[in-house]
Amino acid sequence: MKRLLTAVTLLLWAQTASADEMRMAVTTSFDNSGLADVLLPAIKADVDLDVRLLVVGTGQALRLGEAGDVDAVLVHSKAAEEKFVAEGHGTHRREIMYNDFVFVGPNADPAEIAGATSAADAVQRIEGVKASFVSRGDDSGTHKAEKKIWAGAGLDSAAFGDWYRPVGAGMGAALNTAAGMNAYILADRASWLNFGNKADLALLYSGDPALFNQYALLPVNPDKNANIRNDLAMKLEGWLTSPRAAELINGYKINGQPLFVFNATP
Repeated sequence: MKRLLTAVTLLLWAQTASADEMRMAVTTSFDNSGLADVLLPAIKADVDLDVRLLVVGTGQALRLGEAGDVDAVLVHSKAAEEKFVAEGHGTHRREIMYNDFVFVGPNADPAEIAGATSAADAVQRIEGVKASFVSRGDDSGTHKAEKKIWAGAGLDSAAFGDWYRPVGAGMGAALNTAAGMNAYILADRASWLNFGNKADLALLYSGDPALFNQYALLPVNPDKNANIRNDLAMKLEGWLTSPRAAELINGYKINGQPLFVFNATP
């Protein structure tokens, strides 16, 4: 069903695309943050460009780029992005902004991860008591980061028992599942801050450099097909690396807390 909906969406794009409109695949974490609601109107006002978003996980976003079904992707998994460019699917990789991943869990914190000394220590504590843990399980950037943390702690998430729950869903849906189960979860800070159904969950651990979360823009190689608007992708990149974008990205806050930090170079 998901593939059918994606195909229908792309068909509608092809039928309605205009000279000033481009297609970009973005992560669910970016969409859940609410930042798109700030940036897209400003892009339209400043450079008269309509950016239509297809919201998927990082893995699916890159696959859409490989197929030439979008003009650019905005994702957060550096190794996968570099592979995408090296294989000729993207023209280059441009870093735009960053935040971090955080461990969220029950206020009671049965695994005591609030006292962890590292991200690896946090997951070892969770695995040690077999506390309920919700995983995105969807090949997203967040899921890739989570698997890397388990592996770095010497643990194989593929071998876990029923306490480990892959949901195969976006960040918002995964957080809702964690809230319903009162379970631990790895989330990006922006999605957590913008999440309304926190229930008994709290941010329990953050700060390890391993939790750094960089977002990058990858224009799709225009050699893929004649419909790819590389000119518009480059127009978007120019805006996303501008002082105007820096002002809006750095100024986007929830309850006084910034969600992203602009770090694009001129």
